[in-house]
Amino acid sequence: MKLAVVLFAAVVLSGCSPDADSDLARLALPVGASDRSQYIWELWLGAWIAVLVIFLVVFGLIIYSMIRYRRRSDDEIPAQIRYNLPIEALYTFAPVIVVAVFFFHTVTSQNDVLERVDNPDHSIEVIGSQWQWAFNYIDEDATDGEDVFDVGTPAQPAELWLPVDESVRFTLKSPDVIHSFWIPEFYFKLDVVPGKVNSFDMTPTRTGVFTGRCAELCGLYHSRMIFKAHVVTRAEYDAHLAELEKAGQTGRPQGASDADRIAGLEGKDKTGRVDEVQRGAGDYKDGAGD
Repeated sequence: MKLAVVLFAAVVLSGCSPDADSDLARLALPVGASDRSQYIWELWLGAWIAVLVIFLVVFGLIIYSMIRYRRRSDDEIPAQIRYNLPIEALYTFAPVIVVAVFFFHTVTSQNDVLERVDNPDHSIEVIGSQWQWAFNYIDEDATDGEDVFDVGTPAQPAELWLPVDESVRFTLKSPDVIHSFWIPEFYFKLDVVPGKVNSFDMTPTRTGVFTGRCAELCGLYHSRMIFKAHVVTRAEYDAHLAELEKAGQTGRPQGASDADRIAGLEGKDKTGRVDEVQRGAGDYKDGAGD
């Protein structure tokens, strides 16, 4: 019986794929866009199979009990007992086994996703600060080894450019509070923690423009802490870095000078407090001066 349920669940979900056109066939995930997406997809698919199996078993037992033990006109009330040791043992150990299996596959997938590349093709330093992103491109051939950067504001989000089918090592830093670097199509996110440098390696596998986000509540304007990720050909990537160099965006900024400036609300500091704000000419102005 249980084997049949497992096989049925597997058959039902066998048509699902991270590259499918339908949201239903992708089980509500976006189309994958990195070499690590498959590991998360397999974990996600396995979770759905497990949930479906448990649902079918429990629902089947409920229906069976309703039919098998339904009240009849000539039935007497069955003997009442205080406990049933075998059933209680099943209720205790079955969830433990389920959680243990989930834990094992989660750790295995995590290790696969975080596997390091020996010599990544590119190195990008990601700096998350309230409330924006800065991306530093380290030792790139297109700029003769000179570091260039792209930085944004909540009003004009930064842009991250990545070459398709080439490995990238991301190094994550924060000068203020905890943020989280997340591009949904990569099926991956990692916290950006002040005082701790996190890193991961990944290879984008399809071109396109994706929206990246901060996935950790980091303050008043957390919802505006977004960026655009452009996955392009190597030629387009090199051309973009050359444009950054030509624009004078060289060096490695530790955060952005205007990270505490929100469009239209200049009187607010990084924490969202209003310090000695004066209202004038329709805008907020910092009464304390800069």
